[in-house]
Amino acid sequence: MILSEVKSALKQLNQIAFQLPNGTLVPNHFHVTEIGKITKKFIDCGGTLREETVVNFQLWNANDYDHRLHPEKLLHIIELSEKVLSIEDLEIEVEYQGQTIEKFGLDFNGENFLLTTKKTDCLAKENCGIPVAKPKLKMADLTDQPCCTPDGNCC
Repeated sequence: MILSEVKSALKQLNQIAFQLPNGTLVPNHFHVTEIGKITKKFIDCGGTLREETVVNFQLWNANDYDHRLHPEKLLHIIELSEKVLSIEDLEIEVEYQGQTIEKFGLDFNGENFLLTTKKTDCLAKENCGIPVAKPKLKMADLTDQPCCTPDGNCC
């Protein structure tokens, strides 16, 4: 989800809710403690220089039950961040405290913002010797040809 989509969704909402991948909601007394622009420059295992930039939201459960972040307040914080940090319309990454700081992607289902799982991956599979995964076949699907008959040519 990109920043403009978040802003558009906030304009439709009366309250903000973030849903974790397991279906539970972040406690509704959370705070957005940071909005930032994070640029990561790196070299992948194949030797290619890469750069990626995201907008980062940090959610924090403050046990502050008397305050709720309203959509118009978060919209104001986003707009201030865009101006001060020169943030473009980039993908959103969300940090939230689990057993350690967990990073999530972001989606929206029309009611809640969905924290989506992120995974590591090799960006240079063709250069680093990782074999291409072969498709897995079920033996039951191979019924077109006889297998291991005297003329089946399998031995």
